[in-house]
Amino acid sequence: MERLIYEGRFLVNTVGGIMRQDDLRVMYGRVNWEKMFREADYHKIANIIYLASLGNGDKIPERWRERFFERYQKALVFGDVYREAQREVLMMMEMMNLPCFVISSCAIRELYPVPEMAACGLLKLLVDEKSYVLAKGYMVDLGYETDYSYKGYGEHMKNAAGFDMEIYYKLPLRTRLYDKNMKLMLETAPFWGRYKYVRGFSLENQFVYMLASAAYAYVTDALLIRNVLDLYVFHRMWKEKMNIESIEKRMEGFRVDELGKKILHIAYMWFGSKGEKASDGLPEDIKVYDILENRILSRGVLNNETDQQALKLERLVQREINREQFREKRAAFTEKWRKRRKNTGRMLRWVFPEYKYMCVIYPILEDFSILLPICWIWRGIRQLKGLLISNLFKKKKPD
Repeated sequence: MERLIYEGRFLVNTVGGIMRQDDLRVMYGRVNWEKMFREADYHKIANIIYLASLGNGDKIPERWRERFFERYQKALVFGDVYREAQREVLMMMEMMNLPCFVISSCAIRELYPVPEMAACGLLKLLVDEKSYVLAKGYMVDLGYETDYSYKGYGEHMKNAAGFDMEIYYKLPLRTRLYDKNMKLMLETAPFWGRYKYVRGFSLENQFVYMLASAAYAYVTDALLIRNVLDLYVFHRMWKEKMNIESIEKRMEGFRVDELGKKILHIAYMWFGSKGEKASDGLPEDIKVYDILENRILSRGVLNNETDQQALKLERLVQREINREQFREKRAAFTEKWRKRRKNTGRMLRWVFPEYKYMCVIYPILEDFSILLPICWIWRGIRQLKGLLISNLFKKKKPD
């Protein structure tokens, strides 16, 4: 447990130092680079750790130095791929007059000091459920293949160039409260650039979505260091131009306003400069942020949650998960009985064939249909007799 927290804090301090352009003073001798790479790759910050390793290459085993470099190189090449791929997808939707909504794009890349410090982001699209199959077909035409599916929500797709996108007909955010507030933001969304069929969030609503999603990911133990870093660079860039009252009102609707403030505060604690930390103010109770930090870095293993909004959201999410599991079990039970009923019906039709079929075998039924039950019995006796003779013949047959 302590090792996991240590590795997480090492990554946070390293990324924070790069963001602040500090002189890093890291005890490389204590680092298990295999675990460190896997942890950095999980949090999608391995490309930034490579930048921190420059000048310290002799202290990192060559195998893992190359793995970090691969992630950095991938992020570097991604800059040449994502603009064209993203434009191609949105143009296809526009040309086919298919309304869609851009949940998130790769634009966050432009907010980093160096673009290749950003993750290889995703283009996330939301389409109407009725148009989903059509939209997916267009993506297949563009060369995308399904990588994996989100049952009940959508799927993750990838093309040969390595560009990833996700297409949804329902956002993967459980709870009715999230669903209601997301719909309110979607209804007032402006058009995306010059497109007439593509919409996207306003500046404030984009930040609300990021912050509400971070709160949701936090209570489901899926919040990454990268998510917190994206929040930091977005807020740092646009905080002067955003309507804070509008953001606070929206977050109150999600009922994670206080939790969202804590996550944003810890983002500045991790990555902000001394001046930014001072302007953000000192926390009243540092233990609250220790709990938050430990839960994020341990992926929920160290969970001593005290935040009431987090606890309530966690209960709501679990309730929805339980409902989904119940619906799945009920559907499986119904399908099982449907198959059993179908097999039973097939067996009954074999034992008691329909009247027209029996008339072919026993023509007398055409004049005396009342004899149908007797003919069923006689047919059954003949078949049983034939089966017994066949089995007896097999037993007497020499090997």
